[in-house]
Amino acid sequence: MSSGGQYLAFSDVAIVDAVRTPWVDLGGALGHISPIDLGIKVGREVLARAAIQPDQVDGVLAGSMAQASFDAYLLPRHIGLYSGVAQSIPALGVQRICATGLELLRQAAQHVSEGGQMALCVAAGSMSRNPIAAYTHRDGFPLGGAVQFKDFLWEALYDPAPAMDMIATADNLAKRYGLSREAVDGYALLSHQRALQSQLGGQWAGEIVPVNSQRFELEGYQPRGIELPRGVETVTQDSHPRATTLAALSRLRAIHADGVQTAGNSCAVVDGAAAALVGRASQSQRPVLAHLLASAVIGVAPEFMGIGPTPAVQLLLQRSGLALGDIGRLEINEAQAAQMLAVTQTLELDNERLNCLGGSLGLGHPLAATGLRLVMTLARQLREKNLRYGIAAACVGGGQGMALLIENPAFIAR
Repeated sequence: MSSGGQYLAFSDVAIVDAVRTPWVDLGGALGHISPIDLGIKVGREVLARAAIQPDQVDGVLAGSMAQASFDAYLLPRHIGLYSGVAQSIPALGVQRICATGLELLRQAAQHVSEGGQMALCVAAGSMSRNPIAAYTHRDGFPLGGAVQFKDFLWEALYDPAPAMDMIATADNLAKRYGLSREAVDGYALLSHQRALQSQLGGQWAGEIVPVNSQRFELEGYQPRGIELPRGVETVTQDSHPRATTLAALSRLRAIHADGVQTAGNSCAVVDGAAAALVGRASQSQRPVLAHLLASAVIGVAPEFMGIGPTPAVQLLLQRSGLALGDIGRLEINEAQAAQMLAVTQTLELDNERLNCLGGSLGLGHPLAATGLRLVMTLARQLREKNLRYGIAAACVGGGQGMALLIENPAFIAR
């Protein structure tokens, strides 16, 4: 692996608060809602929860994967405006695929470190609205020629550089690290069980805001809004957590004939949005959710993209002067179960500190929004368990890994 990568340390930077919508399965109750409107929803909610007036925000950062609405180019700007942020405050689109949420926080921390006061970070993922697209027919259709419309959601999971999809990269890791189908299914079962237990125990209530049909007004401009399907009054919880067994998982057919990855041990495809406020810790008028200490991002081979969290976490620890034993909890995105086992093996990490409430195998992975979910889940665990440090990390399609180091501001040494 390369010894390169980028590391940034921050001082006096805090995640003031963070919220998310429920994660809802593909084609479910959020399936027809624009990611912009989901983003406005969480943008407004995080400001209200943190008791921050929109005029205190001097930076807007937002990200979403795919062109999931015809006005997708305007996503960052419209999220800022309809969240109530002043018209003079600029908005920036951010994209690092599965680590987009982490990248939003990194750039927000830079904004604050360079003199900014408060950044609104929003990430929205509408997997259901990924289009059926054609890139070859702008000039029309040749007589008798093929009409080549393709599923953007499916095609986007294919990396033409190594000529393989994301599932195949996880199968590559299974072969490299000697991971059996039984072991991979076993990890998936743990994630599904933890996610369901956490839901039944109300563990997600502190971060989820219910979604209702509502109208977003902006004086002088056209209204926007959320309209849930007929018969759905409100969406209050994640839809994917469910009971399963090792036997049920083992019966699923592998996606690739010689592989170990299946629909049951790969991340669920869901829709959802998340938001966070990042400001100066020393100027906060209320207890903050977490201190944001550092970030690390690094490249890896595209055909082994899922191993990315390992060198990212290693770089983060090396440059911050901490050891893995200093980290009370880790939230690492579960793209695929084989990918996770490869990361735990190379980091020599046990499951007692990792994804303790369940991960994307059990909850789902709305791409851009997942990074923010990892961090808010991590921060709340640190506070609940009186642990000092936590790391959130994710692999990135194309071959990258990213990790953030946060600190519990309420930690009490004992």
